[in-house]
Order: sequence, then C-alpha cells, then structure tokens
Amino acid sequence: MLNLTTLLNFNFVWPSIPLGEKLALALLMFFTLISTLEFHAPCKELPIKHLRQSYKTNISLFFINSVAMSLVSISSLLIIANRYSDKGLLKIIPNQGLKFFLSFIALDLLMYFWHRASHRLDFIWMFHKVHHNDPYLNISTAFRIHFIELFITNTLKAALVVVLGIEQAIVLANEALLTAFIMFHHANITFKAEQLLSYIFIVPSLHRTHHSTQRCEHDSNFGAVFSFWDRLFGTMTTREPAEIGINGSSPLDLINLIKFGVTRNTAATTLIPIDLDAMIAEAAYYKAEKRGFYPGNELRDWLEAKTDIITLVYEKKLVKNHPPGQRNIDYFKQMKLTIIQDF
Repeated sequence: MLNLTTLLNFNFVWPSIPLGEKLALALLMFFTLISTLEFHAPCKELPIKHLRQSYKTNISLFFINSVAMSLVSISSLLIIANRYSDKGLLKIIPNQGLKFFLSFIALDLLMYFWHRASHRLDFIWMFHKVHHNDPYLNISTAFRIHFIELFITNTLKAALVVVLGIEQAIVLANEALLTAFIMFHHANITFKAEQLLSYIFIVPSLHRTHHSTQRCEHDSNFGAVFSFWDRLFGTMTTREPAEIGINGSSPLDLINLIKFGVTRNTAATTLIPIDLDAMIAEAAYYKAEKRGFYPGNELRDWLEAKTDIITLVYEKKLVKNHPPGQRNIDYFKQMKLTIIQDF
C-alpha cells in the first residue's frame, strides 16, 4: 500500500490531447447542447418524421463531405499554414491575439462575399441550393453542403491563409469558431437577448430569414458570424419568413440531393411565363386613376403603359438586374408589385 510520502512524490502526468482533437470535442459538445435545446425548447415546432429525415440527410452529407474533403480541408489548410505562416501580411504583427482577431475578421468577410456570390451567380447557386432546400431548418442544416461547394470554399480559405500567412493554431481556432457560429445560427431556437445580439452577430432569427422561400428575403443576411457586414453593404433584412426552403419540389434524400446539386433544370427552378397583357392593363388602369378617369385618354394610357411595361421588363429589369434564371418565380411576383406601385 502506498503511503502519503509516496503519493506526494508521485508525479502524475495527464494525457496530452492535440489541439485539433480538443476543438473537435468542443464542437461535438456544442452540437449536442444546441440540438438538445432544439428538442426541448424549439422556436418552431417541426414534425418529428420530417425532422428525422432532415437530420439523417444532413448528417450523411457531413460524413460524405468529411471523406471527400479529408485531403483538401483542414489538413491541407494546416499544411499550407505551416508553409506560408512567415510570408503573409500578418508576419509584421507580433501579438498572437491581434493576429487571431484580424484573421478571423478577414475570414468572415471572405465568407460574406462568397455566400453573396453563391446567390448571385447561377453556376454557384446550382450547388448552394442543396443547402437551402431543407424545409425544416435545424442545427444539422449547417452540414447540408454539396461537396463541390465545400471544395471551392476550402480553396478560397487556403488562398486567404497564403495571403495573410495565418499560423496553424490560428487556422484551427478560426475554423472551430466559425463552425460553432454556423451551427448556432441554423439552430431552431430563440432566446431573450437574441435581438440585442443581432446588432453584432448573425443570430437564428436573422438566418431563418435567409432561408425563406421568398427571394427578397433569402437574398439577405449573408453573414456567417458578424451581422455588421450585412448592415454595411445593405443586405440586412429583419422579417420573419412565412416558409422555409426553396420553391417547387426538390429531393430530400441523400443520393437524389447530391444529384440535385449538379442539376440546373428542376421543378424548383421553372420559369413562370409573364402575362404582359394583364400587367399592361393594370398599369393603364392606375394611370387612368391618377388623372381621375377623365375620358378621352384611354388609348394613350394603354399605349404608354405598354411601352413602360415592355421597357421595364425586357430592357431595364432583365438586362440590368436579371437574377439567376433558376429562381425567377418570386422575382416576377415582386416585379409586378413594383410596377403597380410605380404608377
């Protein structure tokens, strides 16, 4: 039996855990905590059957992406960081805390513009729509990413690591914190300080708007961590969406969802024809209403309305502000309302 002297002289060595594994464990615990809150105090009650389907698909995508990206994601970023950490713009900054802060701000700004581009450009939206087609937004939706989009995202991050010369430990910390925030703002939760926190960070209520089926809502709130990018660049929207997901029918199972990510023509992306005659008639009516329905100007009102509508639709709107062709359903509804308001 060991006596007290022996115990005092015994040097116990705690097992050493690599930083990467510590951060992975912390993220797993965070995921467990938030998902527990979702089940016990959800912001919106979701059907258990469909929620189970969402979790199954999203977690499956996570594991597929983990395998597909095992050679080009975190491990590659760390290799690049090890090689270029003394060559980038941050090498002149001696303070590690300041380096972390600046690199994280730069990463979040990069993600803002990349996310915004994925909504503006057809060839990127083709992959990104996989993330948006989940009609039951929850913490697992954070992992609903097509592997091609994930590959491009990591390539952009690698370029940032090279330009700034971000060190390995900071890369790991940045990735862990970014992942935690992305899980957080996809969560189906609400809390008292949410509105106050939204002035600095992207919170669940802001990101629910981003997942709206309405284009005027889902083309907003692009930030990953900080909400002030959206405020600065005019893409902030603070309204509660009526419906989550994308318009039309789209697959929710794993295999067809992956195929959906490389398909341009789908039921969800069908272009609705424009009824020009009806739009012209409405515009002419409002022109006549503005002049008090004074007789004798009906033909002139109709011709002016026809010219205005055709010019607005085919020259100004479709040339200057034409959105991705796969998401015009809501666009033309909104355009019609704008036309009516203009007259």
